[in-house]
Amino acid sequence: MINAKNIILIGDGAIGSSFAFNCLTSGVGKSLGIIDINMKRVQGDVEDLMDALPYTSQENIYAANYTDCRYADLIVITAGIPQKPGQTRLELVQKNTAIIQDIATQIMANDFNGIILIASNPVDVLTEVVYKTTGLPRNQIIGSGTALDSARLRSEIGQRFNVDARSVVGYIMGEHGDSEFPVWDFTTIGGKPIKAWVPKPQQADTLEAIGQKVKNAAYSIINQKGATFYGIAASLTRITAAILNDDRTPFALSIHLEGEYGLEDVAIGVPAVVGANGLERIIELDLNNADRQKLTESAQVLQKTYQGIQK
Repeated sequence: MINAKNIILIGDGAIGSSFAFNCLTSGVGKSLGIIDINMKRVQGDVEDLMDALPYTSQENIYAANYTDCRYADLIVITAGIPQKPGQTRLELVQKNTAIIQDIATQIMANDFNGIILIASNPVDVLTEVVYKTTGLPRNQIIGSGTALDSARLRSEIGQRFNVDARSVVGYIMGEHGDSEFPVWDFTTIGGKPIKAWVPKPQQADTLEAIGQKVKNAAYSIINQKGATFYGIAASLTRITAAILNDDRTPFALSIHLEGEYGLEDVAIGVPAVVGANGLERIIELDLNNADRQKLTESAQVLQKTYQGIQK
């Protein structure tokens, strides 16, 4: 698996095409097949991407179909109805569940046994849908979860404290949505706890402002330009690279839990290490009581949503 580099992308919208371009310019993968309901657009993207080959890594880029899934090592799903201004991710669940169930069924009809990375929203619920529909082991089903939110957290902290965002370590946990929350006890800048960077009188207000800006980032972007795609495409590219290169990198990802954090039968954003086997291990942080309660409540929101689509 470590030397395998074959990617199938399902969903060639703004996120999918941005992901494909990122993979090409970053040298991620050796083969990239693209599937979409609009195969004319796919063919156009393939031709457009091939024009960049002389300036980028050499990669086999092609318009794929579901029979090609049997040769894939990693399938990345970005298909689905996008979030509109004023709309929550959970409001997309009914329509996107039908789309993702159909995709998962077609994938498995072609003897696929690799790793599936899901970015379609609501990503936590749809990760659980893919897990249940495919019957694959949980290490092979990964949602992008709160990886993007965690990147937004690091970016915002970098901006506020005038430091390189890459020197910031921190996670957003829970739903990729309105019940997500930052884990301040495990957030550091250059190894120093973030709370030590903020004077006590301003600490609570500063951290609250950062958390709220991160949580509402998608609403702000969508209201201004109609969709988010660069940030999530970059997150997907980095996760893909970690899997294909067996980097054993930790991200905040949506993973089906089996007792971790006291939770079961829910896919939710938690710190997890990914590599050639997909999920390598879940990192169980020693959450304080307040954060543990937030995670439990976020899981309940997701479980209720998932149960609603089963009726």
